[in-house]
Amino acid sequence: MKLKPMHDRVVIRRIEEETKTAGGIIIPESAQEKPAQGVVVAVGPGARSEDGKKQSLDVKKGDNVLFGKFSGNEIKVDGEDLLIMKESDIMGVIG
Repeated sequence: MKLKPMHDRVVIRRIEEETKTAGGIIIPESAQEKPAQGVVVAVGPGARSEDGKKQSLDVKKGDNVLFGKFSGNEIKVDGEDLLIMKESDIMGVIG
């Protein structure tokens, strides 16, 4: 993938949730919600503060993250559906 996000943006690949419940019931695709969890694929160099210094991001490539249900913009790169969002839209890092 040849996509480098700008400033404080990150590119995320959604992690697909299970399509079967613990009891063995299969959830149809039309009833499933989009997962709010993903893996960071790429990070930007960081935002600039008011005094011109670069502030590096807290997340890094490979981090599992949680984000809001409607966070970010959906993009397609090399046939793959990804999300691009600001680091501030990420609610937390898992693990």
